[in-house]
Amino acid sequence: MAISPPFPPYPPHPPGGAPEDGVLRHAHWWQRRWVRYGALITLLALSGLVILALVREQTGTEGFLVGLGLAVLPVPLLVAAFRWLDRVEPGPWRNLLFAFAWGACAAALIAIVANGFATRWIATATADPSSADTLGATVIAPIVEESAKAAAVLLVFLFRRRDFTGIVDGVVIAGITATGFAFTENILYLGTAFGTDQLTGDTGIASVTAATFFVRVIMSPFAHPLFTVLTGLGFGVAALSGDRQHLRRVLPPLGGLLLAMGMHALWNGSSTFGEFGFFAVYAAFMLPALGLLTWLVVWTRQRELRTVREELPAYAAAGWLTPAEPFALGSMRARRLAREHAGRHLGKAAAREVARYEAYATSLAFLRHRGRRGRANADFVVRERELLNELWRRKDVARPALDHAARMTAPPVRVIPPPWPVYGAYGYGPGPGPLQPYGRATDPGYGYGYGGYGYPPGPGPGQGHTAPAGPASGHPAGHGGHGGPGHSAGPSPFPHPYG
Repeated sequence: MAISPPFPPYPPHPPGGAPEDGVLRHAHWWQRRWVRYGALITLLALSGLVILALVREQTGTEGFLVGLGLAVLPVPLLVAAFRWLDRVEPGPWRNLLFAFAWGACAAALIAIVANGFATRWIATATADPSSADTLGATVIAPIVEESAKAAAVLLVFLFRRRDFTGIVDGVVIAGITATGFAFTENILYLGTAFGTDQLTGDTGIASVTAATFFVRVIMSPFAHPLFTVLTGLGFGVAALSGDRQHLRRVLPPLGGLLLAMGMHALWNGSSTFGEFGFFAVYAAFMLPALGLLTWLVVWTRQRELRTVREELPAYAAAGWLTPAEPFALGSMRARRLAREHAGRHLGKAAAREVARYEAYATSLAFLRHRGRRGRANADFVVRERELLNELWRRKDVARPALDHAARMTAPPVRVIPPPWPVYGAYGYGPGPGPLQPYGRATDPGYGYGYGGYGYPPGPGPGQGHTAPAGPASGHPAGHGGHGGPGHSAGPSPFPHPYG
């Protein structure tokens, strides 16, 4: 099992070439990426066409259009919520598109076919259609639907492993998959309700369409995502385990899937618990579970930011990052300010490069964190070098923007002058010093490196850090490694702003 080296490597000189992409040069035709992508797209497209035909057959054209218009309303809100959770280390859009398409097309098709077949078989075997419907809703449907949705999480976990690194990734992929599934299911239910109203002549609040819309779109749009997120949590725990921790890589996903099936069965069976059974289950189980999972995911998100702040200083000491970057990359507000600064001064392309820089730096921090805990995979060194090369290629655009964001978001500190008179460059007046924000030097002669990294003044020339002028002999000037040239011979009288 690979573990993190004691110190990160130094930047290359000249800058390293393209990272190794790990693509098999002599792969068989079925192993080629375009073949796999083509087969997957074809499968999802065929599933979409079939599910479209089935839903339209059951609802009619007019019912389908009404159901589509109503079912799409909660989708942007749910997708935005999961994307917000994923902002620390945003996954590729192609993974989210696959998850949504799988839920809306493949999983929905599997559920409709399997549920219908199982319900008809039970009705034929027992000669009791009402019991078959109840058994199908409370037992068959949770097993089939949660298994079909979990397949998308499993596929991303197996084939996009580098994008699946923790709990938040599992939650996001599972939630987006379930959002797509609920979208298709809502079209079916709302379209069928509209067709019923057309036959009975009911309109307005008293209609079946209004009641279905209130229950499925207003009260419980989070129901399917909540169930499947439990499966995603299990896969997220498995993603945090090492290669040799086989039980930890198998048991949590299975446990999460069983919990998802159990909660789904409880939700579907709530209508059989009496007149107020639905509201009792909603208030006693669904809302508390939603609140608990939301707290857990937000807490995990904050812990990820803390991991970024704790792991990246090692790369700053080696010269890959500037001292301000770990602080800026560990703050969502600073990240946003950096992207806005780059976009305002250099254009949208620069803002996108800064966003990629932030994502690669976060992946690097998580990789090193897993390595220090003995959970890194065998390709640790290769992956670390790939991420460092990606950062190095974007440093000229990203560093000034992140420096600006660090200075704008740094907390203020009170500068207290010594009790004796001080003259010259450090001449403060008597009395308590003013509040000075980190990184905002009041004297134009102060600064750190790149023309304006304003930190509190350090030791005199030749002692403190100097501007990293780029790697000269294996690492940047002023960053002499650990105990090498460029480090202070003694402690600075001024505290480091991010120490």
